[in-house]
Amino acid sequence: MPNKVLVTGADGFIGSHLTESLVRLGYDVRAFTLYNSFNSWGWLDHCGDDVKGKFEVFSGDIRDPHGVKKAMKDCNAVLHLAALIAIPYSYHSPDTYVDTNVKGTLNVLQAARELGVQRLLHTSTSEVYGTARFVPITEEHPLQAQSPYSATKIAADQLAYAFYASFGLPVVTVRPFNTYGPRQSARAVIPSIISQLANGKRQIQLGATAPTRDFNFVTDIVNGFIASLRSNVGLGEVINLGSNFEISIGDTVQLIGEAMGVDVEVVTDDARMRPENSEVQRLWADNNKARNLFGWEPAYAGREGFRRGLVETAAWFEQPGNLSGYKANIYNV
Repeated sequence: MPNKVLVTGADGFIGSHLTESLVRLGYDVRAFTLYNSFNSWGWLDHCGDDVKGKFEVFSGDIRDPHGVKKAMKDCNAVLHLAALIAIPYSYHSPDTYVDTNVKGTLNVLQAARELGVQRLLHTSTSEVYGTARFVPITEEHPLQAQSPYSATKIAADQLAYAFYASFGLPVVTVRPFNTYGPRQSARAVIPSIISQLANGKRQIQLGATAPTRDFNFVTDIVNGFIASLRSNVGLGEVINLGSNFEISIGDTVQLIGEAMGVDVEVVTDDARMRPENSEVQRLWADNNKARNLFGWEPAYAGREGFRRGLVETAAWFEQPGNLSGYKANIYNV
């Protein structure tokens, strides 16, 4: 198995959790973080005490091919998570999504090919499916770009496959469904709800509540990445990571209220509504392929597993030191 691994997007929500888990498992980890003048490593600045000082940090920009190749040098495997992911932001700044998600992925693929990386995990998203045409959604479901964000992720996924088919690059595309948990940005619906409630609000602002999602606790998604990394199968394949459980946003609000012991009233905020044809109405994952290929299955599955994950997430947000980093009174695009 590869031991020296590069994690792009290591300073983000999933990437920071993944970096911690890899270090704890004994991997030699190089964390690629976005360069900034504050010398901030994002969420890695808040990693566990048992992990601090036990991974290497490379600050750069996924859009720069030279820096990407330098960061990848001497690494056996790459877990590519760096991306712009906020859907509303992609409506008014699509150019940055092309540069980051498409050209950034191309930089990773080119460097991996030139350096002879043994295994590359490319991160996709359930948003590439658009509104489900059938459920549960298998990897054979048609792709529908209902936002500029999803369009760039479809393009990146196709580039990953093209490098496998054209050059034999050992790439696996991992496709997580909606992930939640500690450290997630308030641009996502669950942190938005929890942060508003944790700040004392009982009347919260949301967009559409009828759409359904397949939510996954971040620990499960991290374990899915690691199972994919440790496997010797799946090259050229796309693999869903999902809980095989569907719940509406409205029902999610009520479940969060129960987990936090509060009554919740929802007020529709037009600013949070997606354009009608851009809203993904239904997502529900078929996860049989991940089970069969990697032996992976979610520990937080079903309604009860989702409730447990929400309790853990709410407990993290309710800690004053964590909550202070969120502006619950401002819509986070």
